[in-house]
Order: sequence, then C-alpha cells, then structure tokens
Amino acid sequence: MNQKTHWTPLIIAILVGTCIGLATLLIQEKQRTANTGYAAPVKKAAPAVVSIYTQVIRNDSLTNSNKVIRSINLGSGVIASSDGFILTNHHVIQNASSIVVGLNDDRRIKAKLIGSDPSTDLAVLKINLTNLPSIKLGNNDSVAVGDRILAIGNPFGIGQTVTAGIISAKGRNSIGLNSYENFLQTDAAINPGNSGGALVNLKGELIGISSAIYSSTGGSQGIGFATPADDALQVMTDIIQYGEVVRSYLGMEAQKITPSLAENLSLPSDHGLLVSEISEQSPAEKAGIEVGDIIIKINNNVSEDPFQIRNMIASLKPGTTVSLLGIRGRQSYQVDVALEKQPTMKLISH
Repeated sequence: MNQKTHWTPLIIAILVGTCIGLATLLIQEKQRTANTGYAAPVKKAAPAVVSIYTQVIRNDSLTNSNKVIRSINLGSGVIASSDGFILTNHHVIQNASSIVVGLNDDRRIKAKLIGSDPSTDLAVLKINLTNLPSIKLGNNDSVAVGDRILAIGNPFGIGQTVTAGIISAKGRNSIGLNSYENFLQTDAAINPGNSGGALVNLKGELIGISSAIYSSTGGSQGIGFATPADDALQVMTDIIQYGEVVRSYLGMEAQKITPSLAENLSLPSDHGLLVSEISEQSPAEKAGIEVGDIIIKINNNVSEDPFQIRNMIASLKPGTTVSLLGIRGRQSYQVDVALEKQPTMKLISH
C-alpha cells in the first residue's frame, strides 16, 4: 500500500466532517435569523391587511351656506374570511358616505358596511371578492406580557408599514376610549391610519385590531392599544348574524371599594362594589338592588373590578339569570337577577 492510498480515508473523513460542520452552522444561522427576523410572519399576515378610504360629506356650518364639504379619511382593516368580511374600527368608517378598500395587491373595490359597534369601536365590512387571503387567528389566552408582536397598517397613507414591539400590558379596561374595554397595550409604533389594522404574533397570526394611541402630539409615543382578536371575532360574528352586538346588562353603576373608602364611609365591608346608580326599569331595579348596596359576589365570583364585571355581564345572553350576594346596611342578602338585552347606547363620536 502506498502512502497516498494510506492517507485517502483520513482526507475523506476530514472533508465529511468539515461538510457536516458547515451544514450545522448554516442550519443554526438560518434558525437564528428566523428567530430574530420578521419576514416570515409579515409574509403570512400582510396580504390580509388592507387600506380603507372613506368619503365623508357634510355641510359647511361655518359659513351658514349650503356648500357641501367632502373629505377623505384613511384607516386600515383586516380580511377575516376568504369570502370578503373585513374587520376595522368604527371610527374609521363613521359617517362615511362611501367606503373603498385597497388590497395589498393594489386592487381597489367598494365595500358595504355590514354593521358597527361603537361600544367596542369595531365595524364589519364586506367586499364582493372570493378566494381572498384571510388572516389566521391566534389564541389570545396564550398572549403574554413581553411577547414580541408586529403592527401592520397604513399610517398617514404612505403605504403598508410594519412596526415591531412587545405586549406591554393586557386587560387595560379603564382608558376611557370605549364603553367596553379589554385592550392589549403595545409599544409598537401605531400612528393615524393604523386604526383597524392588524396586531400579529411572530407566527403571523392575528392577536388584535389596532385601535388607538396615547399621544400628546398625535403621533406614536410608545403607548398603543388593540382590541384582542377573540373579542373582535365575537363582535364580528354577532354583527353578521344579528346586525348588531347582542349584550346583556344589569343597569347599575358601581365603584370598587378600597380599605380607605370603606374607612371614610364607615362601610361594613372593605371589599366588593359600592352601587352608586341604578337605571330605571333595569334588571337591577326590578331585582330590588338599591344605591348604597355593596355587591360582594356575582355567580360566586368575587366582584371587585367594575369593568370586568360589566364585560362579564355583557358577554352573557339576555334571559340569563345571575346570582348576586350583597350587603345592605348590616344585613347580607342574595338575589337572582334576570338579565335583559342592553338598550341601544348613544355614544360620543371619536
């Protein structure tokens, strides 16, 4: 055996090992890029995000003339089904005389307003196209504070734009923007025109509908809010089925009892909800609940957050009976309340 033949297996082994090593490094680099880059989720979600152009016609009230003023407003939307149902914000299409949807592939088509829900600032549109690129819904229960997310929309009308951030908080419910609030908060840049656009996770799944920002300048300052996708889907389902969102209500206003409030008012309990107002002919009035009562539990759940209780009641169907445990004076009581359909609410426009 000559020397050349003797070294051949060793050389082959070195070359094979080198190839395996290089392949491993390439795979690791690809995985690292996939974990840190956003191209993959954007590719999945972006085709389902649309621009919405609305025309609003109004009379010129400043000159007291019959002059008609036409203005074009801009927003975003999300294709929720392949047959053309689109989710957006109520304030995007409010008072619109015509609505045009701009698709990601540059097509433009008129849209029909199926219905809107000012209480959650959501609306549903329909366009007459099929086989559309609808977005996949994510699981809001798995969304956690600190998760990385993307916001996709059309800010300032410059064209579809992607911004990145994290989930800053969940369950924001006392912002004062809507009657029913359960916002996801994010630091991803959300600007005018993003309203109604998509908030997606790194799988490209919809987790929220961008709704509003906190800003002193009108631009993004790192505090944006989105309606969770699960909530938006329920609103859309009701609007498509009933033409409106069907909610129950109790008809009472209440505030959270804190130890200091209990001490200052000499209340018999340092927790629960203090009833401050009862609506006439409401389920609460019919059940005998009075101003000054303290509600300790609803359906055996401790009641300490008036916003959560209101959202919970609204999620139940009219005709449902709930059990309330309360205190009046120094006496406790239990009462069953038959929920009724919430009357149509007149809200101040955004």
